[in-house]
Amino acid sequence: MNKPLIIIASAFGILAVILGAFGAHALKTQLDSAGLEVWKTAVSYHFYHTIALLFVSLLPASKSKPVNLAACFFSLGILFFSGSLYLISTKDILNMSGLSMLGPVTPIGGLFFILGWISLMFLAIKSK
Repeated sequence: MNKPLIIIASAFGILAVILGAFGAHALKTQLDSAGLEVWKTAVSYHFYHTIALLFVSLLPASKSKPVNLAACFFSLGILFFSGSLYLISTKDILNMSGLSMLGPVTPIGGLFFILGWISLMFLAIKSK
């Protein structure tokens, strides 16, 4: 068990629940259907990778390098992928049309998610 990683995953989980509820209730009347879909995508990937972080936290500490890489990549993915989508979907509400420039950040977050999964696959391949 990796206590610091469980704490990080728990914080991400708390935030995902709050942002999911915020989107379902407060933003429901503020965003158009496309904006709500973007928000829902952000929340979904946020949750998926929070659960992945919890899984990673249970892996043996003896495999720490790939475990730490996976945790780092999943965390960065949540911040870049979901974070950029949260901001992009609310750019009109925030009166910050410049947030559209975050569009290229989203695929970088997706790349971090992919790298996290590759790290886990590498760990499994290298395990005896």
